[in-house]
Amino acid sequence: MITSPSPRTSSAINPRWLPLRALLAVLVLPGNVAGVIPWLLVDRPIHLLQGAPLVAALAALALGLVIFASCVLDFALRGRGTIAPVDPPKKLVVEGLYRYSRNPMYVGLLLILLSQAALCRSRTLLIYSAIVTAMFHLWTVFYEEPRLRKSFGPEYEDYCRRIGRWWTLTR
Repeated sequence: MITSPSPRTSSAINPRWLPLRALLAVLVLPGNVAGVIPWLLVDRPIHLLQGAPLVAALAALALGLVIFASCVLDFALRGRGTIAPVDPPKKLVVEGLYRYSRNPMYVGLLLILLSQAALCRSRTLLIYSAIVTAMFHLWTVFYEEPRLRKSFGPEYEDYCRRIGRWWTLTR
């Protein structure tokens, strides 16, 4: 997820508050999408996987968390902003995992959601993951990409030509 600068975010915001702003954005946005809502939706009682499938699901969950955390750090350290649309990066982030996907944060979150669905053997969470996938795609196409084109112009256009929306295998 890459967002564009907004009028509300200016250099007047003290950069010392960036870690707190980034944490708050994580708790409010993906914390609900990949944490609170799945917990409320999970089928009860929970019948967790066992053996090798459990290990595979936990590995996928860990990978999703690492991808997501890496993107949050890239937004803060390289882009000088957060994942919140009201406090976006001031610089277009094209390094790190953004060299392989224009939206690796969403990829990480979807991996987390699918891992939760597998771990809990929950058809409800699987359906929720499909809905979230569709919402991420629509948000990206109809909100984020137009804003980024407006904010970063040719730099973003060049980035789009080189890197796929969800994944680029040739690097």
